[in-house]
Amino acid sequence: MTDVDAVVIGAGNGGLTAALGLARAGVQTLLLERHNVPGGCATSFIRGRFEFEVALHQLSGMGTESFPGPLRDMLTRLEIIDRLEFIQMPNLYRLVLPDQLDITLKADRSAAVDSLKARFPAETEAIDRFFDLVYEYCTQWVGVTIFRDPESSPEKYPSFFKYALKPTQTILDDFFKDPLLKATLGIYWSYQGLPPSRLSFGDFAIVLWAYIEFKPFHLKGGSQALSSTLLDAFLQAGGDVRFNCGAREIQVADGQVTGVVTDANDQIATRHVVSNASTLATYVDLIDKAHVPAARLRELGARTVGTSFVNVFLGFDCEPAELEITETTNFVAVTDDLDEVYRKTRALTAPEAMLFTCYDVDDPDFSPPGACQAALVGLAYAEPWLTVPPHDYFDTKYRIAGQMLEVLYRVFPRCRDHIEELEIGTPVTHMRYLGHPGGAAYGFDQYAKDGEYFLDRRSPIKGLFHVGAWAGMGGFQPTLMSGYSTSRAVVRSLQAGKGNG
Repeated sequence: MTDVDAVVIGAGNGGLTAALGLARAGVQTLLLERHNVPGGCATSFIRGRFEFEVALHQLSGMGTESFPGPLRDMLTRLEIIDRLEFIQMPNLYRLVLPDQLDITLKADRSAAVDSLKARFPAETEAIDRFFDLVYEYCTQWVGVTIFRDPESSPEKYPSFFKYALKPTQTILDDFFKDPLLKATLGIYWSYQGLPPSRLSFGDFAIVLWAYIEFKPFHLKGGSQALSSTLLDAFLQAGGDVRFNCGAREIQVADGQVTGVVTDANDQIATRHVVSNASTLATYVDLIDKAHVPAARLRELGARTVGTSFVNVFLGFDCEPAELEITETTNFVAVTDDLDEVYRKTRALTAPEAMLFTCYDVDDPDFSPPGACQAALVGLAYAEPWLTVPPHDYFDTKYRIAGQMLEVLYRVFPRCRDHIEELEIGTPVTHMRYLGHPGGAAYGFDQYAKDGEYFLDRRSPIKGLFHVGAWAGMGGFQPTLMSGYSTSRAVVRSLQAGKGNG
């Protein structure tokens, strides 16, 4: 039996920052990872001469050196900021609905507002009022949730208390008439997994505001560079990692974590476990049911597993300019009905709105000289894919990928003749590599009822901590930051235990 201060299960974003934060604090930490590389969603794979980025499209929360965001501050505290190279992206996104709309929004409030007014002149006043509300709401959100003002009240923070839980679509409908304008402003919903009709305005506003204020960033080397840097720093700080070795059991006695049994049947004694696995897997698969409070199982049973993705990874034999690709981040849709787009995520058909990211536009060195790569991504729930017989799986995924490409060719027709490499990922792929229920990268569906204002994120089992999308919001910034904040909580727990001893 080996004794360690803490075991971290899973080397995804949250697991890596938790492990490094613990190691930096002098905590003896073991990191377990079933895959043979670190990163989870934050990783890459090689086909031909391309190293394809799996998941990162726009990194939020960075800010600039003169106006640092929370993620930049965290990476600085973890002492790895100087090991990474970031490129600020000038635009939020380009949205194209063929024959209906083609608009690009700068990552700047004034410029974005000007572009919207130019395209939708009849709604000029409403556009100003909408952005005033977004900024007013987010300023109040900072006071209530970040600074935790003890005097928080509807009188002091009226916009926060009025709008936090309202559906985003309700707000869009109150402000605007043109469905294309609503679709333009609401398109970031795909970064959160629920359409505006189901997504709280609070969650939507924070994402839009954060990308405008702290700017979207590209990471040189992709997300694998971040994951590898976090791992290297963890090892240099004295941490220990085992790849191809997950956790088989979290041992509990009298409501307290006592150890972990690995897939290799090694027993690790510890009183602190940080789980980057899904909370479903943690409580159902890793812990004996006798030690899991019934209330936690009821809570998990009341939630729904979020969306996964269909990805088409494309390596082109030319530069982006030859393909007339001028922006890194492109949303391509065939309808402005975002509820219809969402309904199709539960069908075995091509997504009706997709994100097309060509990394080489902002980072010409991302692919080999004379080439470029892109990812075409649509939301898709796993359930329909699980009904496909094994003998039909490949035909199904290539059929849907082909439909997705036909939509892409309507906007970028030259792409058709320059594909050198192509790989497809489905929810089944993500289930296999992530080990998540439903291949869900965002964790549970992010309904307001399941948010931080209603659910206690802390584990009812002493010494057990959760990080990642299943314990909070999805996306790179939230999951990375969840690990670091959890590492500090574990350190406080260890210090309290020593004081009591």
